[in-house]
Amino acid sequence: MTVSDPTVGELSEGEILARILARLSPSRALLGPGDDAAVIAAPSGRFVATVDTLVHGPDFRLAWSNGFDLGWKAAAVNLADVAAMGARPTALLVALAMPDATRASFVEHIADGLRAACEALAPGCAVEGGDLTVSDTLVVAVTALGVLDAAAVTRSGARPGDIIAIAGDTGVAARGLDLLFSHFTDASGTPIAISPAALRSLSDEDGTALSRQLRPFPPVALGPAAASAGASAMMDVSDGLVLDASRMAVASTVTLDFDRQCVGDDPLSLSGGEDHALLATFPPSAVLPEGFRAVGAVRDVGAAPVTIDGEPYDGESGWDPYRDWDSARG
Repeated sequence: MTVSDPTVGELSEGEILARILARLSPSRALLGPGDDAAVIAAPSGRFVATVDTLVHGPDFRLAWSNGFDLGWKAAAVNLADVAAMGARPTALLVALAMPDATRASFVEHIADGLRAACEALAPGCAVEGGDLTVSDTLVVAVTALGVLDAAAVTRSGARPGDIIAIAGDTGVAARGLDLLFSHFTDASGTPIAISPAALRSLSDEDGTALSRQLRPFPPVALGPAAASAGASAMMDVSDGLVLDASRMAVASTVTLDFDRQCVGDDPLSLSGGEDHALLATFPPSAVLPEGFRAVGAVRDVGAAPVTIDGEPYDGESGWDPYRDWDSARG
């Protein structure tokens, strides 16, 4: 231990909080960090709220993710959910549960990642409060708030004849996860640190996939753009295109039929999650916002919620934390 980098167990809550606040962007709230609660403006009188939790083990591994990566990802996954409702993210509330041995510098780097993700993905959004506590397992829980300039876009509004469109990548982050397990584990399958030399040895394509797994880059600004363009349904693709599309299809009582030429044959593009692309449907007369690409059409409800060229999809569908957690341990 050095005086400049103590563990959180050697600091008070106030001292840890002071280190975090020093790394964050200035508050945009009517009343920001420092009181019992923040006061956030909602000019339209409506706001959306979402929460996501990252737990060491099923959601990230410290051998692979540094503090900046973790802060970035914790922000990005929540910003994507706000955008998927057609809202503009305005504030994050962050709760950290940390083992006593966590270095203060690691916590500072989490704050750096949170700030950088907000600045890059949702300018005007900032961390406005949170909570600190002790835990045997490192946990980052983020609540995100956003404001609506138009009606909220839900996953239940798709109608037969609508165009299916996607903004962002599908399958890239999943390829990154495969790389982590294939290149950065020891003989027993235990994750090992990613060395600079190992990173340099990766192809540009593999390097991009790894980056997208550790630091997702969802098209947050396109959520409100889709709402303004008249999107009838929308959702964040976090668990795999087919699995999330089936959720939209069931909620809307329709079938989502994808064009094989548009979605391709790569299984990871169909089943891989964590890119946090936006899946949306638009009326046939709508002009798709720049950044969205048409990939299929909504049909009357049929034998399967998701079809490809009219045929039910029968491959791997995506990630379910309760179904897949045992296979992800290591």
